[in-house]
Amino acid sequence: MSTLVTGIAELVTNDPSLGPAPLGIVTDAALVLDDGLVAWVGPAAGAPRADARIDVGGRAVIPGFVDSHAHLVFAGDRSAEFEARMSGVAYDGGGIASTVAATRDASDDALRARLRRLVAEMRGQGTTTVEIKSGYGLTVDDEARTLRLAAEVTPETTFLGAHVVPAEYRGRADEYVALVTGPMLSACAPHARWADVFCEPASAHAFDGDQSRAVLEAGRAAGLDLRVHANQLSAGPGVQLAVELGAASADHCTHLTDADVDALAAGSTVATLLPGVEFSTRSPYPDARRLLAAGIPVALATDCNPGSCFTSSMAFCIALAVREMRMTSAEALWSATAGGAAALRRTDVGRLGVGARADLAVVDAPSYRHLAYRPGVPIVRTLEVPG
Repeated sequence: MSTLVTGIAELVTNDPSLGPAPLGIVTDAALVLDDGLVAWVGPAAGAPRADARIDVGGRAVIPGFVDSHAHLVFAGDRSAEFEARMSGVAYDGGGIASTVAATRDASDDALRARLRRLVAEMRGQGTTTVEIKSGYGLTVDDEARTLRLAAEVTPETTFLGAHVVPAEYRGRADEYVALVTGPMLSACAPHARWADVFCEPASAHAFDGDQSRAVLEAGRAAGLDLRVHANQLSAGPGVQLAVELGAASADHCTHLTDADVDALAAGSTVATLLPGVEFSTRSPYPDARRLLAAGIPVALATDCNPGSCFTSSMAFCIALAVREMRMTSAEALWSATAGGAAALRRTDVGRLGVGARADLAVVDAPSYRHLAYRPGVPIVRTLEVPG
């Protein structure tokens, strides 16, 4: 059944053939959706007939958000850790161990219930595509079950066995890397699209450049595409390793050298920025303007997780990007939609041209600019289309 969506004051398509770059805006617009895809886009006056009609009443419509970095399969609570950081305790990744312990103890049903609540929470705020990582099990069986659960709600599943070195391997990181690149990878690869690693030599809990390379090369050999937690706590080898190995995305990019920026500019790796983390850890924000000036594609994502950033709101991340990273509202929205799609190497989401998935979000305002203009206000929702 085809559906005509009309009454659109401002339609963001991310298609430069339909309107000025980067957002490809069409005013007084309409779309026709058919069989889960966009079948027609243009001015409402020229809209064809359809089987059903939805009038959004003069609101703005944008592509559904593409959240390309999230950790949603976990148990436990780390609100006390957040409170401590707000009092000045530095973040170094060590709190992940408490989530690992709670997640290992949780049943599949408990993990599944929280996962589905968080995905519903995201969808209720306009997110239609989400990537979900493992990384809170850190045993062969727990990592595999994490990915099986994640695959129930998204095709964008990421094996992050190399999140931190678990307590039972403390002081034996190389032995743990051998487990990750051997039996754990074998058990997890059938349930994952991506492999990831927390490359952070500045942290006693994460992995150095050589260990990260071993994890990524093993993941690639197992048929997985690559993404990297890179340069979050300090400058290090993560960004340049991501570019060298052709990773789709280098995530965080908080501390960059000139060489890191040059490498990103010369490669195809997307720089994914996670401003909710800086908000939640009182850390310096990434220099988005430096990346944009170098022509580097930038994505925005929530990094929704129980420790360093427990927000599911892409709109909040857009507001932070505009306020704290000096992105324009247009740049931030593109990065939260088309940029996220690029970070997942997807061409069917993050845009609203003909042939794209019918993933629409409605802003309860006449313009997308209200996403940053009204921070913390729930003005965006996914449009549910019948049929």
